[in-house]
Amino acid sequence: MPPSQPRRVDLARIRERLPRAAAGLVEEYERHLKLERNLSEHTVRAYAGDVVSLLGFLHGVDPPAGDTDEQPDDEVSDAAPLAGLDIAVLRAWLAGQRASGHSRTTLSRRAAAVRTFTAWAQRQGFLDTDPGARLAAPRARRNLPGVLRPEQATELMRHSGTGAAELDPVALRDHAVLELLYATGVRVSELCGLDLGEVDFDLRVIRVIGKGDKERVVPFGAPAERAVRAWVEQGRPKLLREETSALFLGVRGRRLDPRTVRRLVHDAAGAVPGSTVTGPHGLRHSAATHLLEGGADLRSVQELLGHATLATTQLYTHVTVERLKAIHDRTHPRAR
Repeated sequence: MPPSQPRRVDLARIRERLPRAAAGLVEEYERHLKLERNLSEHTVRAYAGDVVSLLGFLHGVDPPAGDTDEQPDDEVSDAAPLAGLDIAVLRAWLAGQRASGHSRTTLSRRAAAVRTFTAWAQRQGFLDTDPGARLAAPRARRNLPGVLRPEQATELMRHSGTGAAELDPVALRDHAVLELLYATGVRVSELCGLDLGEVDFDLRVIRVIGKGDKERVVPFGAPAERAVRAWVEQGRPKLLREETSALFLGVRGRRLDPRTVRRLVHDAAGAVPGSTVTGPHGLRHSAATHLLEGGADLRSVQELLGHATLATTQLYTHVTVERLKAIHDRTHPRAR
């Protein structure tokens, strides 16, 4: 029997129907995430959405589909927007999320978001104790990421380079994008945010502004240098429409959009036989995996990728172990 689809929830509608004090609390929390924690708009939106869902559950404004539009009692709710929020409520909310068909990964993320919120609410005096500290959630299944084998990466770049050899500006750009993504392992947002002045061809490094506006310097090799130089010198001037510092441009002369990069990586990797990579993050996974397989230490890879914790980087050790196990199973006479 196929798994049920998660119930679609209109968070904007729930937020509009929250009691005034609860809605104000969400706005204050958003300001904290943006100004004090300096999180991205996407992350703020996700965290706030989870809090809206929880407060909607707490105040009874997130009913199942088909229920009435009766408004909550503002006189009671506005006095204390988190009144009654305890571990039992948190567990009931999370159980409702599970019953709605959400995955273990989603449940784990939402539990973490709520724990962050309740800890903040206690620090601000909205809660006497922090019920989120006792909230547990199913451990998310960490699927091994799809990565290219080294020979597949070579084939990807060879095929891309063939197009660039025709000196078409878009082909030059696409080849430079693929080479730089694989050479550095940067995120697609980081690549699209690069300016010309952040590339040092002599030292072969780029200066990247990552999550939380943290800056790091990432090296790249000779193939990427040649590809990016060719793009800057022969391709970029042909797409340039107005003065801009952006390294990579779209066909209209503006800064390259991440969606365009996702499409080009999807198409280019899809042409490589046996490839399981479907987007830019697959090239990031591939870069990290190949670095570790080549002998790089975890700390260095962590710094290159811009991971906040070593635990995130350790995921790639599982990839290399799984590969070793697969090779052993295929080749050792006593493997089975």
